[in-house]
Amino acid sequence: MNAHTGLKRKNNGTMAALWLLVMAVGVTPALAYDVVDVQHGGSIEGVVKLTGAIPEPKGFNLITFPDPAYCGRISNGRGWRLLRDFVVGPNAGLKDAIVLLEGVESGKPFEMSVPLIEARDCLFQPFMTVVRNGHAVEVINMDPVMHDIQGYETSLEAGARTLFNTPLVMNHQHHRGDIHALHNHAPGASLVGPVYLNKGRRTFYMQCGFHAYMESWAMAVNNPYYALTDSTGAFKIENIPPGTYQMVVWHPQTGPGLTKMVTVQADGKIQEQFSLQAPQGNRSAYKVMDNPRFGPESLGYSIDIQPLVEHQH
Repeated sequence: MNAHTGLKRKNNGTMAALWLLVMAVGVTPALAYDVVDVQHGGSIEGVVKLTGAIPEPKGFNLITFPDPAYCGRISNGRGWRLLRDFVVGPNAGLKDAIVLLEGVESGKPFEMSVPLIEARDCLFQPFMTVVRNGHAVEVINMDPVMHDIQGYETSLEAGARTLFNTPLVMNHQHHRGDIHALHNHAPGASLVGPVYLNKGRRTFYMQCGFHAYMESWAMAVNNPYYALTDSTGAFKIENIPPGTYQMVVWHPQTGPGLTKMVTVQADGKIQEQFSLQAPQGNRSAYKVMDNPRFGPESLGYSIDIQPLVEHQH
């Protein structure tokens, strides 16, 4: 299958980077989804919470990576970049968990815009994305520095497998100017490359080979009955055909997730609350610390790292 052509997204007049993701999900081919007029559909809504202490963000010392001054525009003011892969609200609500229904073979229209992932200020945004099988993801470099995109497909049984490793070039007409002043992001040129996931795998993540604190995750869905939790952990799935389905709740940093069988009645409303267990222990190679070995002075020359975009705490 060739990569889709003609897919364009205007962003400051430049076409974004495009990756086609062809997902082979499960040990058998995914069933086709049919659009029908749903009569007396039901709904499921609720909250996903994190159980246990909120994990400390992963710490990355900026002087061990390229472009420390530019990427340090988001940092803690002491030369460390933090990756906050858990965003938890005041009532333990977990953001960016996906809730989906498996086994829905027909229902409401399956319309999904092509998701856009930006590399901006050495950060992939968004952290979590949902993609449709056989459709595409756009990725674009908005920074005046080079990024190297490493893509991996994942499964609990076989672990991660490398899919691609390719530069995400910057716009060479990008005038960075004074990074201590306002910075006008400019998109880089497009990259096009097909990516095929093996059977039994439905999640993948991207990481920058130059800046390890840049991560973005995605999950493939087979039908439109899914939701990403908001900043309070809330979700809602509507217009579900009456029937019994498997409900899946997953966050990329909490392990295998949860599954539950649910029966949706005609015009019924189901309230659910799920809890995902927070991981324990050290999740990063280094703990954030003040140590001369990790200070700018260890480079042997002067460097000014200032958190001008976000002062992380």
